[in-house]
Amino acid sequence: MSALAACGTSGPKTTSGSSGGAAGGGASYWFLTGQPGETIREAQVKRFNEANSGTQLKTNKFQNDAFKQKIKTAIGAGQGPTLIWGWGGGGLKSYVDAGQVEDLTSFFGENAALKDSIFPSAFGAATVSGKIYAMPVETVAPIVLFYDKRSFEKIGAQPPQSWGDIMDLVPKFNAAGIAPFSLGGQSRWTNMMWLEFLFDRIGGSEVFGSIFEGKANGWSDPSALKALDEMQKLIKAGGFIKGFSSITADSNADQALLFTGKAAMMLHGAWTYGNMKTSGKDFVTGGHLGYMNFPGVDGGKGDPSDTVGNPGQYLSISSKASDADKATAKKFLANNVVDDASVNEWVTTGNISVAKSSKDRLAAITDKNDADWLKFVYDTSANAKTFAQSWDQALSPTQAETLLDNIAKLFQLSISPQQFADSMNAVIGK
Repeated sequence: MSALAACGTSGPKTTSGSSGGAAGGGASYWFLTGQPGETIREAQVKRFNEANSGTQLKTNKFQNDAFKQKIKTAIGAGQGPTLIWGWGGGGLKSYVDAGQVEDLTSFFGENAALKDSIFPSAFGAATVSGKIYAMPVETVAPIVLFYDKRSFEKIGAQPPQSWGDIMDLVPKFNAAGIAPFSLGGQSRWTNMMWLEFLFDRIGGSEVFGSIFEGKANGWSDPSALKALDEMQKLIKAGGFIKGFSSITADSNADQALLFTGKAAMMLHGAWTYGNMKTSGKDFVTGGHLGYMNFPGVDGGKGDPSDTVGNPGQYLSISSKASDADKATAKKFLANNVVDDASVNEWVTTGNISVAKSSKDRLAAITDKNDADWLKFVYDTSANAKTFAQSWDQALSPTQAETLLDNIAKLFQLSISPQQFADSMNAVIGK
């Protein structure tokens, strides 16, 4: 099972170089290196070029960090590619505000079947002020509440069905010498996943939606303050492994705490399944791994079927491209990114595509653990009325960095919920 890119790092960091030509002289497409995505993207372009000899699509590929710098500079200078690969959300909104990407609303109106073939929830991070500026592509990766069935058996308890259950389980696990939750808190974005769910479950998707839209004092919403307060209650109760603020997610140490039985539960991205299977001995193969969507909060307004994480990756079309190149790009989007071959390749490498047809491929997976896991990821993504994008991708870079800094302080109990809200309100819209 291939690991997906973590929401906090926004994509794979690899050692491959770039190839191909720069923008100009025909339609062009820049994307990331790193497997399995690189090979799948290259195959998509090859199929398109073989089927359209008169309109070839040129490619240029970059490592993750190099791509972020290169694409921003090139687009700002009017020298970007025709097709712009990205993560949607705040980055896409900055392109829209600067008039740098095409409005694709009419494109999807003319290609209704294409739009209908994709999870509706994936369009949230592609939409700005009610208009669609990017096509959801590639894979979905919700944040999941993982648990060790053996730890629950030791204390004679069932997995939590509510926030109240989570709080009740904390002293029971601690009394048994098992940390209730593993957490790689030094990475900061791992802490963020907790707030994403609490905001949603307590106040509904509108709470962060108002913040994303730039509503003044959005972080001071009563539901937001309650979520921040509940978060600190869990920390003060000993909900997390001791020393969590010095544990990094990049080292996979947080996963190891779960599969070695030192922690009972872990809130993390779907991409962690692959490593837990390969590194956790019989943790996955022996049926000890459990997983579920984050439970509801008693009295909360949120829908417990909603999720957060990576609802997809996104392709936009440069507004500066020629009409001919825009037409080429639209033809590629219509025929080569959620086609049967692409969906099959993503599922074969252990991922769920943004295309609803992923479900049709699951029956061919012979490993029961993998099949059950992918069905869960599919159902979670398909059934979510709202699939919220990770906050550090949804917000602007300025807001995201302030957010991660203040989340670290909140988890270290060095600031109060109100101080957190005040710091974040100060950068809304920046």
